[in-house]
Amino acid sequence: MSTPPVGKWRIFLVDDHPMIRERLTELINREPDLRVCGEAESASSARSALQTITADLALVDLSLKGSSGIELLKDLRLEWPDLKLLVLSMHDESLYAERVLRSGARGYITKQEATTQVLNAIRKVLDGGVYLSPRMTDELLQRCSDGREFGASPLSLLTDRELEVVQRIGRGQSTRQIAIELNLSVKTVETYRERIKEKLGLKNGMELVQHAVRWRSELESNR
Repeated sequence: MSTPPVGKWRIFLVDDHPMIRERLTELINREPDLRVCGEAESASSARSALQTITADLALVDLSLKGSSGIELLKDLRLEWPDLKLLVLSMHDESLYAERVLRSGARGYITKQEATTQVLNAIRKVLDGGVYLSPRMTDELLQRCSDGREFGASPLSLLTDRELEVVQRIGRGQSTRQIAIELNLSVKTVETYRERIKEKLGLKNGMELVQHAVRWRSELESNR
């Protein structure tokens, strides 16, 4: 692996769960070549901290309070192009891995495998590589070989913003709440809802809510 620029590689954590940040900090700081240089619980606090902290890699959760982790990845790629990005998430890798790669991340690791693989993932991304699970790597290669579009789930048909709206519907947020948190008009959120229903083959708003709640419950059960 290449040599750290100054003593140790500097890792910045973005996760809204304090216990996860604490566990990751303890794990990373035990390593002779890695150290946690800062942390944030939201997209806004991450952007603010990175104005004054120099980091080599940001480990970013996709589920952040009041914002989308995918949008944060895009912002970080534009503002700090030399900062390497690695996603650590509870979400289904098959649904999100290609999305985060397109958004600027160099890898995706699930929280279920984090304890055993996160250090390997960090080092691989720092060394200029891309980290995905062997299963996901095989799936992406197979898709390329077959010429298929990504994603087997109907949710893969949604844009990043539409997927964010589905997540928030699953949390029980109203159209107005979603509009406020995403800084959109109510009419725009309603348009997203209509597009989502059409893409997922849902008949009405009730089916959309039921689908979103069921999907979020399945994600939570896998945390």
